Amino acid sequence: MTAGCVHGDSVTQPWVARIAADVRIRSSSEIVSSWRCWSRLGRPARTPQPCCGALRQWLAVVVVDRYCASVARAQLTAQLVVDGRVPQALALSPDGKWVAYVVAPVGRAGDHPVSELWVAAADGTGSPRRLTSGEAYDSAPRWAGDSLLLYFLSDRAERGTAQLHRVGLVDGVVQAVTRWAGGVSGHLPLADPDLVVVIAADEPSAEDERRVRERDDARVWGERVRPDRLRLLDVRSREVRTPDAFGDRHVVEVAQRPDDGILAVLTWSTPDLDPGFVEPGLHLLDPDSGVTRDLGPAAAGASSLVWWPAVDGWHLAYIAKTPPALAGGHAVLDVAVPVSGPVGEHRNLTAGTTVCPSNLVQADTGPPLALVADGLDTAIHRLDPAGPNLVEVSRVDGLATSLTTSRHGDAVAAVVSTSYEPGNVHAGPTSGPLRSLTDLRPELRDIRWGVQERLSYEASDGLTLDGLLILPAGRSHKDGPFPLVTLVHGGPYERHADRLMLGWHPSGQWLATAGYAVFLPNPRGGQGHGHDFAVRVAGAVGLDEWTDICAGIDLLIADGVADPDRLGIGGWSHGGFMAAWAVGQTDRFKAAVMGAGISDWGMLAATGEQGPFESALGGSSGWEGPGPHRHDRLSPISYASKVRTPVLILHGENDTNVPVSQAEFFHRALRRFGVEHKYVVYPRENHSIRERNHQLDVLRRTRAWFDRWLG
Repeated sequence: MTAGCVHGDSVTQPWVARIAADVRIRSSSEIVSSWRCWSRLGRPARTPQPCCGALRQWLAVVVVDRYCASVARAQLTAQLVVDGRVPQALALSPDGKWVAYVVAPVGRAGDHPVSELWVAAADGTGSPRRLTSGEAYDSAPRWAGDSLLLYFLSDRAERGTAQLHRVGLVDGVVQAVTRWAGGVSGHLPLADPDLVVVIAADEPSAEDERRVRERDDARVWGERVRPDRLRLLDVRSREVRTPDAFGDRHVVEVAQRPDDGILAVLTWSTPDLDPGFVEPGLHLLDPDSGVTRDLGPAAAGASSLVWWPAVDGWHLAYIAKTPPALAGGHAVLDVAVPVSGPVGEHRNLTAGTTVCPSNLVQADTGPPLALVADGLDTAIHRLDPAGPNLVEVSRVDGLATSLTTSRHGDAVAAVVSTSYEPGNVHAGPTSGPLRSLTDLRPELRDIRWGVQERLSYEASDGLTLDGLLILPAGRSHKDGPFPLVTLVHGGPYERHADRLMLGWHPSGQWLATAGYAVFLPNPRGGQGHGHDFAVRVAGAVGLDEWTDICAGIDLLIADGVADPDRLGIGGWSHGGFMAAWAVGQTDRFKAAVMGAGISDWGMLAATGEQGPFESALGGSSGWEGPGPHRHDRLSPISYASKVRTPVLILHGENDTNVPVSQAEFFHRALRRFGVEHKYVVYPRENHSIRERNHQLDVLRRTRAWFDRWLG
């Protein structure tokens, strides 16, 4: 196993000398950040990171011990994790001067979430300014074309019901723009300063209100459907027009063409994810005349609409599941939209690449930008029309999300997290580098993190894999072997990027600061290595991806990092599935945590909100015949009689993604076979745990479970 590093004093010693001279360093996280800063300044952008050999030992032993031994260390508590604040929903102003963003607490204390709207100068001058009080849930900031007015959604008038608001950048005055019964789900300020697209369902009729009042509210599938509709709001007169354009299709997203204001509209066949997200359609709407045009179907899971000008006229690009598969990687798809006549073929602009696009942003005067997952890092690409394909323009260490750009595409902003730094708002030129504009988690500065290392190794069939290893805080390789907990990511189309691994769910640094080594594998099926890598688990979950994980564990044991007699495994969602799968395949683990995990793929296809996607992963639905079915072989419940490992089962009671029946099924089977386990259900929670006290319970209970069985 290697870390993909550069060896030799000729490479490492200059950085050692320069960092050693920086006497202002106060903590291990600052040491690493300072070293990375020096390395970015001095070495070529694509040179591999020198993180092992002499440098690794110097960093982990000499510097950490020398500069940090005398510093009073703060203890990482569950409260520090869930009471932190995170940035999200960035919007860079069209002129590129301001970044608007939402700040929200990790854990929710009351019945409704709260958040604040902030703005910061993109050049880093001055301090960020808070625009709203944080007493309501403010979200989805969007700039008007003049970069002086900011539209956003807020439930300040009625908690749980969002309305459109706006705030002036100069005066800071917040105004309500809509009072739409039932609330607003989306919006887009248009080039005409008096027009805003508002996406909202029809207001309840008198009959709807009577049915609710009298509880005459039997629900019949396909009847009384209330899809979101596109509405045009004149902000001066407050007049709302609802074009009779798309029938009862559910409006999801809108993008305006820069030259003439034509709107591209993405719709679903129904508001339900199943089958809505596998039946998307594209349309055009002229906001002035109301004239519409149907462009036909889009690929499943379509999102992130952008316009771009090509030699043959305007094109629409979007991100979707790589056709024709439902399980696998995402692709950037592109379609020509001529003034008249049929639209062009939907082209896959990322076919054969080893990166995975996550979102597109429109630049009004040129090709769009794409944020892509690339191994353990993130990159910004631009569409090259001559290809047509995506070309890298800059890279970001670790994880970047929520990419946004200026009108001309020459400046960008994103939320960035690196190995020892939590997510903060960064901005800068598209070609990089990006500078940090916020410091939202100062309370974490004095935490002694476990040293985080990049791993590269081969699967049993020769496939190249990557992942992360976090050593116990304050320990080095020579102190091993350690109790090892393997944490599997969700999805399966997610990944462990090289970011600060800290969250309300079982997370790497939460366990590393308690004395565990933590293995964070990226097995096949995940994001960051292209569609061909991701699609390998279609109809085969739990097979080769399981051997990928085992190969990494075996190598960590061979390297003296992991104690083979003290192994644990856990994860959330698909990671919870892998934990349940693991304990049915082997008894090598002494403890497992199954968070919101799948026990039966056929039942999930029938009851989960993304049934077709689950069928593609599990290989069957269960209605093909009397069985046995493909998914029976891939379901942990089929191997429950073999489980001997103690299992902690955690699940949200109102989970619509992976219904709680999945946990109940596994719990009953383990009880039937007398397996040591604990089954915990969190009231009111969906797939992600949001309430503060529940998050505290997840963190404490998870660590206590591993302490009990691996200690």
